Amino acid sequence: MTVDLSVLDVRPSPGRPRPYHFPHFERRTLANGAQLVTADLPGRPLVAVRLILEGGATYEPPDRGGVSILAAHALTEGTERYTAIELVEAAERLGAELSAEAGWDSFSLALTVPAHRLEPAMALFVEVLSRPTFPAREVDRLRDERLADLLQARADPRRLAELSFGAAVFEPGSPFARPAGGLEETVRRLDRAAVEERYVDVHDPRLATVIVAGQLEGIDLAALLERLFADWHPAAGEAPVVRWPTVADPIERTFVRIVDRPGSVQSEVRIGHVGVPRRIADFYATIVMSAALGGLFRSRLQLKLREEKGYTYGASASFDFRRSPGPFSARSAVRTDATAPAVADAMAELRRIREEPVRPEELDAARDYLVGVFPLRFETPAAIASALAGLVVQRLPDDELERYRPSVAAVTADEVLAAAEAHIHPDRAAILVVGDAARVEADLRAAGLGEVEVVREAAPAA
Repeated sequence: MTVDLSVLDVRPSPGRPRPYHFPHFERRTLANGAQLVTADLPGRPLVAVRLILEGGATYEPPDRGGVSILAAHALTEGTERYTAIELVEAAERLGAELSAEAGWDSFSLALTVPAHRLEPAMALFVEVLSRPTFPAREVDRLRDERLADLLQARADPRRLAELSFGAAVFEPGSPFARPAGGLEETVRRLDRAAVEERYVDVHDPRLATVIVAGQLEGIDLAALLERLFADWHPAAGEAPVVRWPTVADPIERTFVRIVDRPGSVQSEVRIGHVGVPRRIADFYATIVMSAALGGLFRSRLQLKLREEKGYTYGASASFDFRRSPGPFSARSAVRTDATAPAVADAMAELRRIREEPVRPEELDAARDYLVGVFPLRFETPAAIASALAGLVVQRLPDDELERYRPSVAAVTADEVLAAAEAHIHPDRAAILVVGDAARVEADLRAAGLGEVEVVREAAPAA
């Protein structure tokens, strides 16, 4: 048998992206002031509903950190008509999934159900939305689960790095200096009264947007919601205003913070600073730049730290886009003996992305990846509803998702360089290392990366 070895030298080239258009959607305002966004998706008999309430963890009182997420989780633990178990059973009889969560910017109540059972499922949905009881026993259980989770997180180097990173990057008074779920000192003080008070703050129809995506032919959604929302009235007085907080960058010069974990065989490394909000003029250039730096398997950080130096299994970098500036971070877990050189090489790549334009093949790889995976994100009604929720939360224009692919494809190397110069700041970054201080401190000091401090974790409270 003869094998033609010449074919092994020819790699298939990528094809041209197929056309894609984000589904059409419509908006209207209900009688109580809530917004309604609908996307009719013929042939998608599973309907996804998302109700967004403005005001998430960013806006909660500092001494009640974590109360928004606790309130969201407690929403489905009982209502005036149903216990937690009865609520689950009622949803299962309809073939529905019902859940609630909160993030930095909003609360979200989610429902997925077959289209022919939408009306009874929406009645259950509104029961959870408008008549939760927040049983004290369930709130206490959820609070204790969060405390146990925090205890476990401090034993996990990766999660400990995530817990510690916000405090390294943001000023102490910023909500972003802690996790959205809160820390021990605030979570242990939370109770049913705090949860109910927080939910009352956001439970106003003028802060609400209902998003429905799926096969909606023959369903008068507006009439259905007007009837189900008949008892949901705005609070007295003017409409509440959710003001986007400003975020200051407290880092004046680069520093190194070591969170000591004696005996660690790896170091978790985070390098970052205050980033940018979602609504920026150069958003598309920024995400292409971020992909080239640390968002692809063959990104600059990955090629340097993994392929060339063998310090790690993987390295990445990204911006966390929120209403207010979230963090930028470069991330990796490296061998303990390679901690200092790995940090130095990562810092060099952060400087290089600001100084050296991306090569044509880097630019093509980043753009092609972002353009190519974009349609894959919207294969289900739930994914489409979540994308529309993103428009609502970030207050983006209706054509944002339609413009995404052509905008990414049009990004130039000069625009990538300008975005890096504007948004990557290695000269004023926090370098967080979770690892064995006895083995890494001297090398990090010798590397001259910045002032070095060592934090030794106190023994966890019972």
